[in-house]
This record gives sequence, C-alpha cells and structure tokens, in this order.
Amino acid sequence: MVAMATSTYFFLNSFSYHDMTRNNLRGTPRPKDAHGIIKKNDGSSRSLLAKDLTKVNATEVRANRASFLKPIMILGQNKNYLDMIPDLGFGSMLSDGFVFRQNFQIRSYEVGSDQAVTIETLMNLLQETSINHSKAIGVWGDGFGLTREMCKKNLIWVMSKLQMAVDRYPIWDDVIQIDTWKGAYGKIGICSNWTICDAKTGEILLTASCIYLLMNEETRRLSKFPDEVRSELDEHLTNVTLPVVARKWSPCDEMSIVDHVRNGIMPRWSDLDMNQHVNNVKYIGWILESVPHSIVENYELASLTLEYHQECKLESMVQSHTYVMVSKIGDYDHVDCKHALQLETGGGEIMRGWSIWRPKQYGNRLGLE
Repeated sequence: MVAMATSTYFFLNSFSYHDMTRNNLRGTPRPKDAHGIIKKNDGSSRSLLAKDLTKVNATEVRANRASFLKPIMILGQNKNYLDMIPDLGFGSMLSDGFVFRQNFQIRSYEVGSDQAVTIETLMNLLQETSINHSKAIGVWGDGFGLTREMCKKNLIWVMSKLQMAVDRYPIWDDVIQIDTWKGAYGKIGICSNWTICDAKTGEILLTASCIYLLMNEETRRLSKFPDEVRSELDEHLTNVTLPVVARKWSPCDEMSIVDHVRNGIMPRWSDLDMNQHVNNVKYIGWILESVPHSIVENYELASLTLEYHQECKLESMVQSHTYVMVSKIGDYDHVDCKHALQLETGGGEIMRGWSIWRPKQYGNRLGLE
C-alpha cells in the first residue's frame, strides 16, 4: 500500500487544461437513364479532371480534397464526434503559449481483447504529441523532436526516466484529449509532461512525465546541454512540471520475491526508430512478456516507473525479468512488481522498472457484468 500511496502522491499536483452531424450516406437519389443506369454526376472528380488544368482554381481543389477526406460516420456508433471535437486528429497551442493539445480517436487495432486501449498505444500517443509540440512551437528540425541546433551538433534525445499513472483506460471508439508541456530538468535535460482526458467529459484518465537527456548520435554517449540548444527552448519551457519521484531498487527485495523470466527476446527491424535504436515503447511490451498470465488476465496496469540505463540495438538478445512482490495474487487488491531488461550476453542492464497492478474494471463499463 505504501507503493500505491507513493504513486498517488506523484500525481497530486497534476492538472488538466481541461457530433459530427450524421450525414445521410444515401443522399438524394441520383437520376437514371433509360436503361436504369445511374447517370454520372457533373461534380464528380472525373469532371474536375476533364477541366483545363490551367483554369482549375487551387482553392477549389483543396476544398474538394478536404471534403473527400472528412470522416462521415463512425460505423455502429451514435457519437457525433466532429461537432464535439472539431480538431480531431489535429493539434494546436493553447492560449497560454506553453501547452499543446491534440485529440485522438481510439482505433480498433489499438485495443486488446477487452476493448481497452493498450499501454503501448498510450505511450505512442504521448510520444507523438511531444514531437508535434516541438513542431508547433517552431523549434523542430528533424527526427524525434530534434531542434535545429541539435541537428547541427549531431545530438538526439534519449529517455532517461518515465512515470505514468492510469486512472481509467479508454476503450475502442473513445475520443481522448492529450495536453503536453515541457519544463527544464536542471542543467542536463528537459521534462515532458502529459495529461490524457476524456474529450467529452474532461475526466482525467492518465498523467505522465518523462525526463529526456541529450546523446551524441555518433559516439552514443550522453552530452552536456549546449547553450545554443537551451536558447532555442528556454522561452517554451514552463516551471509547472509533474514531480519526479525517486525509486530505489533494494538488493534485499530480490531474496523475498518470485522471479519470472522470459529469455530470447530479439529486436526486429521494425522495432528501430529514427535514432537507430530500439524505441523505448517496445521495452514496455518486453516487460509484459515476463509478467505472469494470472496478472495480465485479471489485473490492469495502474502505474509504471521506468529507468533507462543503456540503448538496445538490433543485434541484441534480451532477457526480461518480472519480480512479483506477493505470494498469492488472487488475495490482494493490487499487485506490486519490479522489472528488469538485461542483455543475455554480458548481462548489461538496459532498463529497470516498477509497476502496480489493480483488478480489471472494464466489465461494468462494457455491460459484461
């Protein structure tokens, strides 16, 4: 329970800046010729192509294209999403100039068997909004949120520590609203912060923070924070950040817990990101590989803390460890676990982490119970 209290404290200071009209798909019946064949519509894309290209109005083309791309109806649902969330899929800066907001709809391929969004999907969305934030404030140069000065100096961002707490998981077809902002982390890095809310109700679903450090892309060593890079970011950093809680791995814990191991995890080519190493989101999936099925089937991840110690490359062979902190899982209202990812050759530690699991809560919401 102490671990749960610590996780709760971590997010006490978090905050949030807290339908499409259903078109008739059939529309007006189109006229038919004498043979019963539907006549061509003069406003079709074919008639547009038949025009003299020198006389086509560019504004008209963009309008037609936007109309074509605009979602019309979410099958099987009565939610008018675009009236409710006019900027679905697009992001914008809020009036304070520090917070970037973007909305997403949860897709069918982003959920698990219980229709709840996967933790990997949430991590990917946090990463996506963070990069789009850099674009919105005008400092993005290339890659994963690299500034122009970072590109000149061959510097890239690497994740040092991540903390997140999930109050409730969105399910398939939900629309979520993600707010993200950045703050300074001493003199060596920056801290990215996020809140995820239900876009319709404003309910806070998730809070997270992450510390990013700089690494030289050629030497693969951590780098000092150059003044040129800091000057690019300073005016966009706020002093309102989610607190970072220090966690320590006690050696004596390993004597009183059960170790579950998954050997032979090999990175795939698709696991690499633009920085030419395994993306940090993949590590979460590797952690889950060693979590006992009795936990995954009956519990959901409530909070997670990860510390990244070294990068993992394509040729690495990884071993996943999960240490369960209770003797009989079914007798507890939550389960504490510790995690470690290690290289099988040499035993170097890639990452370690802590997690708290609670009983799954989707039955009532989905009408299954």
